[in-house]
Amino acid sequence: MQTTSPPPAEGRPPRAPLSGLERSALRELLIHGPKSRAEIARDLGISRTSLTVVMRALIEQGLVASGALELRGPTGRPSEVLHIRPEGRRFLGVKLTSDRLFAVVTDLKAQALAEYDEPLASRRVEDVVAQIGGVHERLSAQFPGIAAAGIGLAGDVIAVGGHQIVRESPFLGWREVPLAELVTERLGVPAAAENDVRALTVAEHWFGIGVGYESMVLITVGAGVGVGIVVDGRVMTGANGRAGSLEHLPVDPGGPRCARGHRGCVGSYLSNAAIVGALRTPGLDYASVVALARSGDPAAEQAFREAGHALGVLVAVLANTVDPQKIVVTGDGIAVTEFARGELDAAIAANRDPDGAPIALDVQPFEFDEWARAGAVLAIRDFLGRDQELVILFDKVRRLVDTGSAPNPSTEESA
Repeated sequence: MQTTSPPPAEGRPPRAPLSGLERSALRELLIHGPKSRAEIARDLGISRTSLTVVMRALIEQGLVASGALELRGPTGRPSEVLHIRPEGRRFLGVKLTSDRLFAVVTDLKAQALAEYDEPLASRRVEDVVAQIGGVHERLSAQFPGIAAAGIGLAGDVIAVGGHQIVRESPFLGWREVPLAELVTERLGVPAAAENDVRALTVAEHWFGIGVGYESMVLITVGAGVGVGIVVDGRVMTGANGRAGSLEHLPVDPGGPRCARGHRGCVGSYLSNAAIVGALRTPGLDYASVVALARSGDPAAEQAFREAGHALGVLVAVLANTVDPQKIVVTGDGIAVTEFARGELDAAIAANRDPDGAPIALDVQPFEFDEWARAGAVLAIRDFLGRDQELVILFDKVRRLVDTGSAPNPSTEESA
């Protein structure tokens, strides 16, 4: 367990729900950084008079502050710049595994103020909800004013009639669970739930290594193989919450079988359990196999080489399908990139579209607390609103201003 000393208790719940324009202006500052009033009004396609009303409300709620005068263009007079007050709100993020709960409190810029973890007392839905409530109470005592919460977990999470439903979470043994509603009722603040890989993708796209990219892919390697996809600035969900489900992509029809009975799929080589199972030695765990590979054990090295080949096939297929600006690999199983980078690169070269651009592959270190922070980013995202029609409208306006041409309607799909 880790906690940090709390800063002054400036965070507080909003006095009233933010309007659509207030959310959009706040999102603009949060994602794109400090701007002048003229820049915000231009990017949102609203009048200066309307923006004055919006900014007055955001400043009164402690969410935005005025900064110094800056010259915002090659000509003209300096303008007062507005910026986010990170301390204006606090958010709770939670990551659930099959046996543990990770939690974090962040500010409005998703900067961690406190980190906490404990074993799950039970996998029963009501027990997990109660445990999240207890963690919320404990952290709220140190960091009052938590405005919203977000929970990430492995499984399929979909929106049905405006409700977030955990359709299935194999690690927890859940089916058709309205987790967000149950946690909202328990905590007394809005809560959101999402597939953990998709939540991590949102976090990296908004606040991490994906900032500024309109398209990216995030691959997590560990207990399973997960894929998050960003297209036209939006994280893809899919009709059934399963966009990016490529763990069973075929690699070798003569390969080993995965837990689902598929022969030679990505998961049968790349998951931590598959790498351990390849050694056929009782008593080993993933950390032991990593240690064996580092000591030069031939069987461990071979298991990682085969895993590296499978990862390369997956990367190439995603590059061919999505054509992203960046592909990120992370997770507690990224040792495969250490032991099998040659096999990874060779498989990419063999399976990549020969006319495709070079792949920007970014291997990132992994910390479990980052999954919990991703939950807090879900809460921030929902706090700022998920009105996709408004987002699409503002994106159209921005492209018209920036390029002077009408946007392509085929790109205007909501996530």
